[in-house]
Amino acid sequence: MLNQFPKLRPTPYQASIVAVFVFSLVIRFWNLGQFNEFVFDEVYYAKFASDYWLGNDFFPSHPPLSHYLIALAMGLGQFFPVDPEQVNDLTGAVRSTWSYRWLNALTGATIPLLLGAIAYLLTQRRLVTLLTMGLVALDGLFLVESRYALNNIYLIFFGLLGQALVLWHLRHGKLWQLILGGISLACAGSVKWNGFAFLLGIYLLWAIAWFRAVLSQDWARGKVNSVTSLGRHGQNHQDFLSRWLIISPFKFALWLVLAPAITYSVIWIPHLLMNGEYASLEGFWRIQRETWQYHRRVGNSPDIHPYCSPWYSWLVMARPIAYFYQKSGKFGLIYDVHAMANPILLWFSTGAMGLLLGTIAWQKISQFFSRGINQINAPLRGVTLYVAINYAVNLLPWLGISRCTFFYHYLPAYGFSILALALILATLLDSPKLSYRIIAWTVLTLVAIASGIGPQFF
Repeated sequence: MLNQFPKLRPTPYQASIVAVFVFSLVIRFWNLGQFNEFVFDEVYYAKFASDYWLGNDFFPSHPPLSHYLIALAMGLGQFFPVDPEQVNDLTGAVRSTWSYRWLNALTGATIPLLLGAIAYLLTQRRLVTLLTMGLVALDGLFLVESRYALNNIYLIFFGLLGQALVLWHLRHGKLWQLILGGISLACAGSVKWNGFAFLLGIYLLWAIAWFRAVLSQDWARGKVNSVTSLGRHGQNHQDFLSRWLIISPFKFALWLVLAPAITYSVIWIPHLLMNGEYASLEGFWRIQRETWQYHRRVGNSPDIHPYCSPWYSWLVMARPIAYFYQKSGKFGLIYDVHAMANPILLWFSTGAMGLLLGTIAWQKISQFFSRGINQINAPLRGVTLYVAINYAVNLLPWLGISRCTFFYHYLPAYGFSILALALILATLLDSPKLSYRIIAWTVLTLVAIASGIGPQFF
């Protein structure tokens, strides 16, 4: 009887996706409870999450969604069997380090999948997808942020998920994709306010698409209606910006403006109710003002924090952050955790981003990039515009910030620069010129070698 059923064998492409995900899981969960104490800002976020369970009032320096998620992880984590040596009472109650770290690790393992999904939705190319996933999986900053009870990985998760859902909607036109996309993008801003940059990127792309359509009077010639029909045949070959016209101004206002605003407000309700002095509409607006004032009071000086770094230093990783440092009496061992990217990956990603930004600024693409345009279903110019806008909205606002900033603030923009590098490497690998393919494989080899340098958590 069993022989009557066909054997399900994954394709090499599917197996590669699974392999990247498993690899990401392993390196995030391996020895997760090694340091049985707070690492860097766990002193805030793990403590805040525990305060919900203990009924303590506290003032959050950011919106509360990441605190909820870490608190949920703590609640579920009490059912995990743990080593007694990995239990502490630093959060105000006896908990295992696993309990407030495991959900971060699981969430972080999905980041290569999400960025890979965006790469595929943009290009419909498996090579670009696998390159994007593999590069992100080899990065140290994404890894370290995933292994501790910090909030940045949740911001990245919801931001990429929301954008992936919106891009999915552009290809298939299902309303639920747009609705969930708007909600997820609001969740990114409900982790930290700079998470709303992912939503701003969507706003700008939509506005550019409609401005171009109106300016060229496409609406008068009925081209907008032809785009909204979303027929399956020929869908992948439509101009990237034209796809955005399926989101009408009414749908945009309802699902990408109103729905995110409501989502953000609702997410605050549990925190306001558990902190009685803010349990009112006036309290909601008061805590927004106080949060804003708190961040304005944070200065920008090495005297305040030794690892403050300006935005331009992030592009070359001039000031990574030491999250943890400990000397062990056994054999004179030294343990440290550094929040630093894979150096080769970051430097080449910055260069790739500069190259793609240059193609937009001067609208001049070299011959091998012209070949790349023909190989990618969506025009490379449109894909480049998507990458450039999302990189810019996640980086440029930091130019006007006077408070102390850190290298991890570059994480959202960094993800899009990795996507830019994957696009260029895919073009090189597809080139008939051996020299181009050698360049691509050299870069990939160097990134793989350097992956042992970035995540210093051993």
